[in-house]
Amino acid sequence: MVFSSITFLYYFLPILILVYYIVPSKLRNITMLIFSLAFYFYGEPKYVLLLVASFTLNYLFAKMIYKNKSKTYLMIGVIINILILVYFKYTNFLIFNVNQIFKLSINFLDIVMPIGISFFTFQEVSYLIDVYKERVTPSSSLLNYATYVCLFPQLVAGPIVRYSQINEQLKSRKHSFNNFSVGVTRFVLGLSKKVILANLLGTMYDELSTITQYTVLLFWLKAIGYTLQLYLDFSAYSDMAIGLGHMFGFSFTENFNYPLIANSITDFWRRWHITLSSFFKDYVYIPLGGNRDGKYKQIRNILIVWLLTGIWHGANWTFLIWGLLFGIILIIEKIFLNKFMEKLPSFIRRIYVLFIVMILFIIFNSDNMSEALTNIKGLFGMNGEVFINDYTLHYLKSYLPILIIALFGATPFIKTLIDKFRKNKYLNNIINILEPILIVMILFVVTSYLIDNSYNPFLYFRF
Repeated sequence: MVFSSITFLYYFLPILILVYYIVPSKLRNITMLIFSLAFYFYGEPKYVLLLVASFTLNYLFAKMIYKNKSKTYLMIGVIINILILVYFKYTNFLIFNVNQIFKLSINFLDIVMPIGISFFTFQEVSYLIDVYKERVTPSSSLLNYATYVCLFPQLVAGPIVRYSQINEQLKSRKHSFNNFSVGVTRFVLGLSKKVILANLLGTMYDELSTITQYTVLLFWLKAIGYTLQLYLDFSAYSDMAIGLGHMFGFSFTENFNYPLIANSITDFWRRWHITLSSFFKDYVYIPLGGNRDGKYKQIRNILIVWLLTGIWHGANWTFLIWGLLFGIILIIEKIFLNKFMEKLPSFIRRIYVLFIVMILFIIFNSDNMSEALTNIKGLFGMNGEVFINDYTLHYLKSYLPILIIALFGATPFIKTLIDKFRKNKYLNNIINILEPILIVMILFVVTSYLIDNSYNPFLYFRF
């Protein structure tokens, strides 16, 4: 089940809201857990028991780690979590590479990766480590811990929520009409970003991919379109997750902060998938020594983190190369470029970031490096393409409005404008009156799109 579906919007969510606010407060966690498991069962029925086994096992390991102050139990718990992730996500990738290297013909296993396993595995690993480091005490309630792991808003595609961030909310949380309305607004705006912008960009990308007469401009349209689609799709999911959290009294960590306006690649990764970057910083980079032991070890640590970041995204060499290249660029910035870049105009720095990000996301989106290199060379006419033809001109005219709207949607321009208006008391009152009307209208438009349009994937579900 996805958030941008009629089933979720008009059946699952209204029923949950009704039941959640009718039952006594002491039953709200069990309500969330039951509905979260039902949410997961709808999309992944055969792996619900795996999810239940996972949170039960980690709950028990945390108890043993805390009681015995045991690094051994920590290592066993972390290794079990990682081995489960490796089995489902990387087994066939490993078989493929063994076959290639040793000229073998080992058969692939019939494995389907459980939705969200990369996200809930990292949450549980962070929990075990935090218990060992005494940053948190282990949950005294299996129900509360299970609710934390299974919370449906963030279960399948993040943000990666740490137990320390919501453990008090699991015990007791405040509900108010204002918090609920903030959540609804955030959710609907995220929904519109997904359905109206990301899905249309996805349709554009698919249509452009079917054209046989490629041009330089068409390669640029595809690259820009995919970069915007990926950002809008994933950030929309985070918006909806955070909005749903507010509706049920939870406060989740922000996961995006307009990364496409970043003025360096370092700044980009402070703004993109913030909870993943934070996880690798706190649980890999800093434990390895961070930047404390000289430049060479810092370079080593950065490369390790970014190789892991690439591998986390998927079992393909393109992901590993994508992560490694980001790591190399970050090293170059830290050692050579930062002082030089600080002297450049802001718009030059942002163009540099957008170009690098776009190139690397071409690799990210490719099945292999041959395909990636063809698409990158196409940006510069190195495959022998003409600059433009009638087909490309037709698609440019058709999709230029959505590209422009998406570009504005990827910046804080509209939010900044509204915040300025709100400083005026009269305009603030008008906005307060118009906002709920606008939200209802947006929901109506989104519903119309969902009824008429079958294209509705979430890109990050594959990770």
